[in-house]
Amino acid sequence: MKNLVNKSTVTNAIALLVIVIGYVCPFYSEMTKAIGFFAFSGAITNWLAIHMLFEKVPLLYGSGIIPARFEEFKVSIKNLMMEQFFTAQHIEQFIENEEKQGGKVLNLSPLLNAVDYDKVYDGLVSSIMNSSFGGMLMMMGGEEALLPLKQPFIEKMQHTLTDMVESERFKHALQQGLNAHKISEDLTGKIEFVIDKRLSELTPQMVKEIVQSIIKIHLGWLVVWGGVFGGLLGALFGLA
Repeated sequence: MKNLVNKSTVTNAIALLVIVIGYVCPFYSEMTKAIGFFAFSGAITNWLAIHMLFEKVPLLYGSGIIPARFEEFKVSIKNLMMEQFFTAQHIEQFIENEEKQGGKVLNLSPLLNAVDYDKVYDGLVSSIMNSSFGGMLMMMGGEEALLPLKQPFIEKMQHTLTDMVESERFKHALQQGLNAHKISEDLTGKIEFVIDKRLSELTPQMVKEIVQSIIKIHLGWLVVWGGVFGGLLGALFGLA
């Protein structure tokens, strides 16, 4: 609330200075005092109204409305986030757009890197040895004869799988297999759970600080304009 305090202090100080000038200046003293008193009353009234939003003032009904109604504020915060940002429709549209732009939602690179190509090669060799070619291969040195093919096989397999998952046909099949609507519903539920959990941890003081952080920059101007319009009314009153 530093900005509010600074603007309020300066505005009230100027209004009090005008009042003092009205008492010591021999010219237009009544009008000057009227401008000062009206400006001070406008500024101090607006400052008190702002203060009452966040702090409970004894004997003033309705003060401290934000901490007192913090449960309603929490519900409003949740509704704002879920209804404006994290709707199932918005998430579903985001997933579909990402899929159309190249399957960014599902990154298959870690999956391809996790493939045990040595095991794939061993499986291939085992199949060959158990086939009708096994006997002939045994006469040529058995499995040892295939070792020079191991590294080229693994490199070729990696290249082939990479080309396959990056092909338009595979991406199209992947998009058809992915249920964007179901994913969006699941994500919405998880997001709502996280928001509920976080909001349940909020205290009245935290809610008050959240609201203050959003609007505190503008609150000080209410005091300033209260003083300005109060002073203008004081000038009109003095002229009348």
